[in-house]
Amino acid sequence: MTEATRHEPGTPCWVSLMAHRLDATQEFYGELFGWQFEPGPQQLGPYVRGLLDGREVAGIGQLPADRDLPTAWTTYLASNDAGGTAEAVRCSGGTVAVGPITAADAGRLVICSDPTGAVFGVWQAAAHLGTGIVGVPGTPAWNELLTQETESVGKFYKTVFGYELDPVVSADLDLVMLKVGDRPVASLHGVGASLPRDRGAHWMTWFEVADTDAAARRVAELGGQVLQPPRDDPAGRLATVADPEGAVFTIVRSAGR
Repeated sequence: MTEATRHEPGTPCWVSLMAHRLDATQEFYGELFGWQFEPGPQQLGPYVRGLLDGREVAGIGQLPADRDLPTAWTTYLASNDAGGTAEAVRCSGGTVAVGPITAADAGRLVICSDPTGAVFGVWQAAAHLGTGIVGVPGTPAWNELLTQETESVGKFYKTVFGYELDPVVSADLDLVMLKVGDRPVASLHGVGASLPRDRGAHWMTWFEVADTDAAARRVAELGGQVLQPPRDDPAGRLATVADPEGAVFTIVRSAGR
C-alpha cells in the first residue's frame, strides 16, 4: 500500500465517472470494491468521492437528467497550471470542453479531448491532491489510451505534458509508455481496426483486484457485463468489464502481487 502525495505534472492523479443513477452506481462500486462515499464539490452537479480506509480513491458524479450522454470513466492528468494546460491543448489540436473551473477549495479542473476525440481531465490540485492510496484492491492501478495508432497522438501528449515517449519494441504491438522523468505513468495502445466503433479512442482505467476471476463474476452478479473474460498478460491477470450503465473499465491483479 502506498499513500499518494502531490502528483508531478502529467501523472494520472484521479479518475471520475459520470453516471445517470448516482445511488445505484454507488451501490455497484461499493459492493465491487468496498468503497464508502462522502460528498464532494457540487460545481458540476451531485458528486461523491469513493473512499477506502478513509482515503479518497475515485469520484462519481451525476449526469443531468436531460442529457442522454454515455457513462464513462475519465482519467485526470495532473497540472500545476490548469489554464496553461488548457491553452496548450487548444494549440496542439485538442479541444477544451469544460473549464478551467474552480471546484470549491479542492482545485481547478478542465475537461478536454485529444485530436483523436479521447476525453481526459486536467487537475490542478489545491486541497484535493487526487487519489490518496494506491497498490491495494479497489484502487486505480493504471491508465491507458486505446487509439488506432500511437505516433500522432503521442506527439500531442508529449507537447502538452512534456512526457518522454518510450515505445515498446515489438513487431506486433503498438504500445508506447508515457514517462515522467524515468517513471512510466501511463500508456498509449494502438489497436488499429480493433478499436470499438461505438466508442472511438478512449482512456481506460484499470482497477486493482485481489482475484480477477472472482471480481469478474461479481461484476456479472451485480448487473454489469464481462466484455473480455479474465486472461493472462505481462501486466498481470486482467479482464475488461462494464458497470450496469455501460461504463467500461479493466480489473487486474497486477503481476508480482
